[in-house]
Amino acid sequence: MQQFEENVRVPSPVTIEATRFRDAEGRHVILRGVNFGGDCKLPAGRENATYMPTDFADHREVSFVGRPAPLDEIDAHLARLVHWGFNSLRLLTSWEAVEHAGPGLYDGAYLDYLTEVCTRAGRHGLRVFIDFHQDVWSRMSGGDGAPGWTWEAAGLDFTRFHAADAALVMQYNYDPAIGGRQPSYPTMSWPSNYAAPANGIIWTLFFAGETFAPAARVGDENIQSYLQRHYFGAVRAVAERIADMDHVMGFDTLNEPGVGFIGKAFDRRDAGLGGIAWSPLDALAAASGISRELPLVELGKGEVGTRHVNVGGVSIWLPGRSDPFRDAGAWGCDDTGEPIALNPDYFTRTDGRDIDPEQDFFAPFFARVADTIRSVRPDWLVFAEINPFDAALGHGFPEGSPERAVNASHWYDFAILATKTFDVAASTNLLSGKQRLGREALEDDYVAELTMIKAAGDKLNGGAPTLIGECGIPFDMNDGEAYARWARGERTADIWTRHVTALDLMYNAFDRLLLSSALWNYTASNANDPMIGDGWNQEDLSIWSVDQATSPQDPDSGGRAVAGFSRPYVRAAQGELLSHRFDSRDRSFTATVLVDPDAGPTEIFLPSHLYGTDPKVTAGSATVTYSGQIATVTARETGPLDIFVGDQANAVTRDQTDGN
Repeated sequence: MQQFEENVRVPSPVTIEATRFRDAEGRHVILRGVNFGGDCKLPAGRENATYMPTDFADHREVSFVGRPAPLDEIDAHLARLVHWGFNSLRLLTSWEAVEHAGPGLYDGAYLDYLTEVCTRAGRHGLRVFIDFHQDVWSRMSGGDGAPGWTWEAAGLDFTRFHAADAALVMQYNYDPAIGGRQPSYPTMSWPSNYAAPANGIIWTLFFAGETFAPAARVGDENIQSYLQRHYFGAVRAVAERIADMDHVMGFDTLNEPGVGFIGKAFDRRDAGLGGIAWSPLDALAAASGISRELPLVELGKGEVGTRHVNVGGVSIWLPGRSDPFRDAGAWGCDDTGEPIALNPDYFTRTDGRDIDPEQDFFAPFFARVADTIRSVRPDWLVFAEINPFDAALGHGFPEGSPERAVNASHWYDFAILATKTFDVAASTNLLSGKQRLGREALEDDYVAELTMIKAAGDKLNGGAPTLIGECGIPFDMNDGEAYARWARGERTADIWTRHVTALDLMYNAFDRLLLSSALWNYTASNANDPMIGDGWNQEDLSIWSVDQATSPQDPDSGGRAVAGFSRPYVRAAQGELLSHRFDSRDRSFTATVLVDPDAGPTEIFLPSHLYGTDPKVTAGSATVTYSGQIATVTARETGPLDIFVGDQANAVTRDQTDGN
């Protein structure tokens, strides 16, 4: 197995000081990480499971051992990430991975495996935070995350979701014999599941069952308490295995949580990023077997038609179970059988006041996350996420959030993500409708969006760091142009030009705002195939692919658009980092550090593919050394220190390395 040696050591713990991360040497730390890895959403041995029809009958017997990669491959992948300059991982796991066999039945083999992955990450010098990942609740509802038995506990029959149009599940809407992009399962269609019946019901029960479904019980326990107790049991099971690892920074609260019907008017229709527009009344009626005709929406176009849902009148409630919201008097049917809201304010008001989803339900959930992990290790950080649609609109975190919390909101250019196209000369911001013409306009627009997200962190507990927990681009954009050129035998950096430009502008925006980040994603099983990609719902955002891996001796082998993300940055500043900026056009890098002589030295990642083995670093009277792609700058005097890196004579081309 090829190893790529770097000068690394197991990192020390990080702490929070206002909006900055600090290490044990008193340095301002920038965390530049990656999500590892995208196929953790699927059980091992199910690389094609997202498009093979199944009733998920084996959901209790699956295994996630080997996600994100087999142990005999882990070190090569981690060493490659370090070589590219990453210093941290958002390490993905899931509730299903830990507790798929049944309530309270933890997969010991998987916990052993995950513990070993965490251990090895530290040996490679990578800090880690654990993400219990989910998308639209579970694999059974078009996503990933929760075990299948959670549906049974809630009284729902996931084998009927497709027939009742209660969830858009790729297995039933995509024909692998045809391949490619198909109208029955358009790009980025899965987020519409958040408003569909299955997700609307389960998220409402998970966060607010005690409020809105008091009679929904498992034995003597309300469904909210039951589901959350098991979720936190799984979190604790992982926490106990890795409690002695100083390089583990903490835990994410829960990836991109839904809010279900909480705070929504009964007649408010929502289509997510496009698709069927559901209201809570529509969703609950369809779940009980009542057919509806609903608007069909396209992102950026609005309503484009209608769709009849659940024409077969299929109820998704298990035999002997009923809709707890209907039982509570929230809705019913008139004399003609038409569903009506009996209490139109049911999900928007309680105890005579308006409901605030974040304050009323996320705040106690965050507190329970903190209590759970800190009962195992008191110094762990909480990487907090609210509903991603609310975060994109600038909604803040609830008051009373746990101390030592991090703003871990996500950010993407939705125009690239939803359309899988990119043109630097002209594009449209799909959230604001704003036209963006050229590099400068794009970068400025990114900064504006990220400033809004950062503001939520600036207000969190009076000031908290922001780490963009997900960001990235699809590599199959523009109709898979890069893959087609690769298949024709092209191996130059030119095939990744669009991708490099998009990543460059994204990281420029992060640098301007001094943001930490975790790129989505690195998938060890990725392939240049629309039916495979990252292994999940035709997404393909991995910066590495086995199809690009042609030279085991080259640490960049398998990389896609390496020049876009392997770039200079200050990973630790001797005091406080005031600015850092890389210009890819002339390969110049500048930084300003407000020096604290008592802190450890500044460390700057300077990739050899840009600067060779002897970069020219100017830093006033400070001492500069360089080893293993890291420039170490030690200053003796308090005050601002300007650092400049740039030497065209030392720069080498990417043509031999990028994409090879």
